This record gives sequence, structure tokens and C-alpha cells, in this order.
Amino acid sequence: MHKKFLAGVSAIALVLASASGVSAASHGMPDLSGQTLTIFGPWLTADKDNFDVVVKLFEEATGADVEYAGSDSFEQQIVIDTQAGSAPNIAVFPQPGLASDLAGRGLLTPLDDGTGDWVRENYAAGQSWVDLGTYADASGADQLYGFFYKVNVKSLVWYSPDNFADAGYDIPETMEELIALSDQIVADGGTPWCIGLGSGGATGWPATDWVEDLMLRTQEPGVYDQWVSNEIPFNDPRVVAAIDTFGSFAKNDAYVDGGAAAVGTTDFRDSPKGLFTVPAKCFMHRQASFIPAFFPEGTELGVDADFFYFPAYESKDLGKPVLGAGTLFTITKDSPAAQAFVSFLRTTEAHEAWMSLGGFLTPHLGVDLAAYSSDTNRGLGTILRNATTFRFDGSDLMPGAIGAGTFWTGMVDYVSGSDAQSVADAIQESWDAIK
Repeated sequence: MHKKFLAGVSAIALVLASASGVSAASHGMPDLSGQTLTIFGPWLTADKDNFDVVVKLFEEATGADVEYAGSDSFEQQIVIDTQAGSAPNIAVFPQPGLASDLAGRGLLTPLDDGTGDWVRENYAAGQSWVDLGTYADASGADQLYGFFYKVNVKSLVWYSPDNFADAGYDIPETMEELIALSDQIVADGGTPWCIGLGSGGATGWPATDWVEDLMLRTQEPGVYDQWVSNEIPFNDPRVVAAIDTFGSFAKNDAYVDGGAAAVGTTDFRDSPKGLFTVPAKCFMHRQASFIPAFFPEGTELGVDADFFYFPAYESKDLGKPVLGAGTLFTITKDSPAAQAFVSFLRTTEAHEAWMSLGGFLTPHLGVDLAAYSSDTNRGLGTILRNATTFRFDGSDLMPGAIGAGTFWTGMVDYVSGSDAQSVADAIQESWDAIK
């Protein structure tokens, strides 16, 4: 591997790089000398640089020449390219919905027969990942088209370890304990939660994550899937109940910094800052793994701020569901090199190389958790690894007019005073209007 390429690469990645030929042989990588593999995806800047490390391992293992191109207009361009017959060998989708659409139009190649069994055995909540990558082909038959690689986690609660320690609070292990802790904080004169839905033209989206997480904690995964696809209506009583459960947090004046009236107007980027004021304006903030980017400058993760798993109800016995997102690899122009690259993504080396660089989480059960670049990523990876069910962000899978439209605005209406039933009725009416 060229020295200029290794600038900034951790020691773990260097070890993996030097061992790539041996590990590739052990995984049966073919000799692909003289073959070119084209990959198109959404990664730019740091993500592209990190993916290049993984690509180099594959090139050294097989002799193939890999050409990766990233674009912030990936979703539009991949449709154009596949329809024009100029698709890359592999396309990396940031969401399953578009991949499913292209599979149904006969524009994707199914993965080999052994991939599904491998995922079930080697990924935490393996069946979830198979389900998320399985779509109907042009004839209506289900086929596995997507291999998930690089995941993020949304089922998190952020807090200040010092504030918890000073107050004598323990990390809750169940939803019942989380609610009891919230009540205890109120009884002690504090405010348990900071919640903000503001996001400019996207105002309301943080509430959709709450509802999705609560759907996974109150219903079987299959019900969540039916809700996301509108096989059950948005105003189904089970969905209304999940919205009302969100309201038991967000519409409770005693629970939220600024009271319920502040939830809809507080910008989501500003809302976690209450964790760090003196005295603290709140003790907990539910948000995805990206939120530290909006913590006060100088905040040290693991010291000034930390996180725990947004817990499940012990009484409902639904395991440990995790909500998140992730990228999936599909074959858009079949070739031996394309098949080999998807097989390469099964190896621990392909995961540990990026783990050591940061910005990467994986459900791969075979990786060494020590390969993660930080304790924070290691903790996030452990939550993912312990998941019994994984589901993709539901609003991202819904039609744009719903998931990035009436679901967002409906949640703002809800926290502003509307009741859950009328909000859910209105969202379903908007869904019916686009069918």
C-alpha cells in the first residue's frame, strides 16, 4: 500500500493492510488481475477516504482495479444510470426504498444464494438485515438484493455522567425504569428531558424518531413493517398509542425543559445544550449518534457527556430493538469482481479497517470490538451488537410526502395541542391521497 494513502490511518488499519493477502486467501478471494470494478455511492470527503482504505485491501487481495465515485446527488444519478444502461457494477444506497424500487424494475442483480444464510448467522439481529435487503423482483418474487455495511444507531439517550452521579441516579435498564427515573427527577425538583423539534423546513423530524422507537418497543417488528408500508393505516390504534406515549414525555410540562410549549419551537441542535448548563436544564436527551456535533465546544465524550440505550419495556418482552439507518451494497451490473467484492464485505478485515478509522458501526458478530477507534464508537457498536431486532428509520422508508411531509408537520401539530387520533387521521388521509 502506498505511503501517501496511509496518512492518518491507525495502527490497526496498517496491520490489516499488511495482512490482507493472507486474510483474503483464507476467505477464498479470487485472482481478479486485469478486471475493473466500478462502485458508485453517496460517500464524499472523510467517508470516501475511509472507504478507499477498504477498497485498497480488496485490490491488494484480488489484483482488481476499483474505481469509486461519490456524489451528493446519488439518488437521482443512479436512476438515470441504470435506466440508460450505464450503471456501475455496484451501487451503495443510503436507504433501502430506492433500491427496492430498482429491484422491482429488474435493474438489480440478486446476491448469491449463500449471502442470506451468512447474514443470519454472522450479523446481530441477522434476520432483520436479510428482511431489509430483500425485495420483490419484476415478477413479484422476493430476492435478497442488499448487503448492509456501515450502520448508525438512533436508539440512544444522552446524559451528563457528572449530573447523574451528583444526583445519585443510575442508568435505567428498562423503559419502566426510565419512566420511574423521569418521575424521580421531577420529584427532586429537576427536569428530566430536553426535546426540540425545530429544524427549519424539516421541523418535526426528531419526533418521528421517537414514535418509531416507541413502535418498536410496544409492537412486534412485523407490525412496525406494516405501519411503514401502510399495510395497516397510520391511524391504527397501535400507532395512535405510540404517538400518545411520545406525548407522555413531550407534552408533559414537568418533563420537558421550557414546558411542552417549547418542544415544537426549540431547534433540535440547541435542545441538548440544557444538559451542560449549571444548574442543568435537563438530565436526558434522546437523539441519534450524530448529536455530539452540536454539543458545546470542548465537550469530551465519555467524560462530560455519555449515552445509554433507549430501553425496551420489560413487561412487553420484545427483546432489545434498535432503530437506525445504514448503507447497503447492491449489484447493478453483474461481474465476477462485483460478486467477489460483496463476498469481501463479509470479512472481519473489511469491517475492522473502517472501524479503526472512526465514523463506522457494524452488526458483524465476528469483529474485534477493540478495533473501534474510540470508546464512544465501541459503546455504540456494542448496542448494535446486542440488538435482537434492527429496523430502518421508518419515515425514510415512507413516501416523501408522508415521511418528509405530513408525518413531520403532524408531529408539530401534536405537540402544539392536537390530539394523537386527529393527527394520525390527517396523516392517513394524506397517504390515501397519493395512492
